[in-house]
Amino acid sequence: MESETSTNNVNSDLDHSKVEHCFQEFYTEVKEIEKRDSVLTSKQQIDRLLRAGSSYFNLNPYEVLLVDYELPVDEIKKKYKRLSILVHPDKNTDDSERAQQAFEVINRAWKILENEKTRKRCLEIVAEATGMTDLAIAEKRKKLKKEGKDTRVEEDDPLKYRRAVYVMTIKLFADMERKRRELEQRDMEERKRKRETEIEAEEKAKVDKEWQKNFEESREGRVSSWQKFQNKKTKTSKGFFKPPKNKMEQR
Repeated sequence: MESETSTNNVNSDLDHSKVEHCFQEFYTEVKEIEKRDSVLTSKQQIDRLLRAGSSYFNLNPYEVLLVDYELPVDEIKKKYKRLSILVHPDKNTDDSERAQQAFEVINRAWKILENEKTRKRCLEIVAEATGMTDLAIAEKRKKLKKEGKDTRVEEDDPLKYRRAVYVMTIKLFADMERKRRELEQRDMEERKRKRETEIEAEEKAKVDKEWQKNFEESREGRVSSWQKFQNKKTKTSKGFFKPPKNKMEQR
């Protein structure tokens, strides 16, 4: 029941329409905090990683670790170590339960980025998000030009362009996670069906084996009874009175 509730909560977080407002607030607040303090305090980090809608944003490991996509793995590892120390439960005994959750989020992000294959997939998502953002901007300009308006758009501002890419990246990570869960669910259902078929086959084999055993045992009994009957019949036949044959009269 708890697992089902947890899944429903995460799925709710992944709902774009429900998360959009939360995301705007989250993005603004985090960026303002980053400007004031590039490291953040333990409490700020825990709050950032566990606030409402965090399961949606935490799908992006670069966002979790607060590192640029171009940063080398060695540098990412250094940032990971600093963050893991900040949120470690042993250093946050007054809030150890939430600290443990934040610590797990950071560890999960690092495991994704330290693996070459999964890190490459993340970079592909970032590249795709950039391409989709550029395409959307080009469509905006095209529409403005067609309407005879100024073709400048808000994404001409580098900060707003970066934010647009950020938003698209988060959405693509969410799409990837949704597909992963769907595949996982199908795989789980397939394994369940396969196991049910195996159990059914095992039960049938057990019943057949039991039936065959009972049949063999009853067969031996039937053969034994038949043999006794035959023996008894033979004895009865030997003791049966046979009348003498009539002799033909001679003249």
